Parts: sequence; C-alpha cells; structure tokens
Amino acid sequence: MKQTGNEFSKDEMIALEHLRKLRLPGMASAFEEQLRDPNADLKTFTQRFCQIIDQEWVTRYDKKFKKYLKQANLRFPTADLDDTIHDPARQLDVESITKLNTCSWIDEGRDLLITGKSSSGKTYLCCALAISALRQLKTVRYFKASRLIGMLADARLNQQYFDVLDSLSKYDLLVIDDFGLMTLDLDQCRDLFEVIDSRDGRKSTAVISQLPVQDWFDLFQENTYADACLTRLTDKRRSYRLVMNGRNMRDLE
Repeated sequence: MKQTGNEFSKDEMIALEHLRKLRLPGMASAFEEQLRDPNADLKTFTQRFCQIIDQEWVTRYDKKFKKYLKQANLRFPTADLDDTIHDPARQLDVESITKLNTCSWIDEGRDLLITGKSSSGKTYLCCALAISALRQLKTVRYFKASRLIGMLADARLNQQYFDVLDSLSKYDLLVIDDFGLMTLDLDQCRDLFEVIDSRDGRKSTAVISQLPVQDWFDLFQENTYADACLTRLTDKRRSYRLVMNGRNMRDLE
C-alpha cells in the first residue's frame, strides 16, 4: 500500500537511509519518488528497478561532468555548435566540424589547429568541441598561451616543473589559445616543446591562432625547437586543421 506525505513504512525508511549512507543519492531520490507515486505499481519490478539505477547513473554523470567542466577552465563554458555554423558568411567547413564534434580524433590522440582572423569565433568553436569531449567524460584543460608559458616559468623557479609537465601530459585534450601573440625565447621554446612532446601521439592538443600555420616558425627564436614543435603539431597524418576567416562574430552581438 502506498504511503502518503512523509509516512513511509519502517522498512522503506531503513532502505532510504541505507541508500544515502551508501552514497547512492540518485537511487535514494528515485526510490523515494516511487514511494510517493500512487501509480508506481503499474510498472513492473524490472522497470522500477531500472529507473532507480538510471537515476543514480545520471546523478553521478552530472556530478562528474560539472567537476570536469570546472577543471577545464574554458573561456566559454556554455559554448555549443549552434545554427550559426551553417551561416555561409562564416565560411566554415561544417562537415569537418560535425565529424570533429564526435571526438574520435581525441580518442586517436590527434591534434587540431584552428587559425583565422580575430573575432571569427575560433575560441568559441574550440570550446564547443571541448564541451563535447567533456560530455564524454574526457579530461580537458584550457590555457591562453601566455598563461601556459608563465605557469611553466613559475614552476621551474618553484622546483615544480616536472610535476606541472606531468599533469599537463595527462589531459585528454589540452587547448592552447592565442598562440602567436608573443615570440618565444630559448626557455619558452624548450617549455613548449616539453609540453607538446609529452603528449605527442598519445593525447590531443588544440592550438588556436590568428596567424596562419606557415607563419608559426618565425615565432621561435631557436630554430631547432621550432622544427621539433611544428613537426609534431603540423604532421597532416596526425593533425586536423580549421581555417576561420569568415564573418566577424562580434557583428552578431
């Protein structure tokens, strides 16, 4: 017999308490909802049990996704692939973007280079792809290039350099934004190389820049590191490219 209000049977109260103590809040919530539903008995035991399990899965998934999203530190944490990608004025390779949104390239440890003029939506698009990865519970971290370089310099001074490199090597997707706004001295060249090399062929890196790829070499003050970094990033067998030189997205605001 269904209970009304907060009047659950002793066995039901014990079951709810045990679920909460076992840290199964989704199952507890779904079970309590069923206890309050006068029509719950119209479903089979299997249907009701599956509903309880599904609610626990959704609760845990949402909690983990929110944790990963916060850790990613994305510039646009609510970005998505909206209808504007189909706007002809944006001159986007929609077919490639749609395929990239499946995140299979991240499963394969391949890289993505996004270039194009300022305000064409490069960062927003990359954040949307990153959120798709997060929804698959892949780990992501976003940095502006200057912030990443500065963090590595600080880590060296504080004798935490290798710990920081190790943490950067583990993200499924590392996003480096605004690459090309500064030239790289010898130490900075070495730092960027260490980051790229630690991920090469295993984890994916997305680089966003206003400069076309062919101009990246001149950013490095040390040619050996320029060759080493760009050979890894620009290998057409291991990286994808998107060029965005269409409509200024700020015109839509």
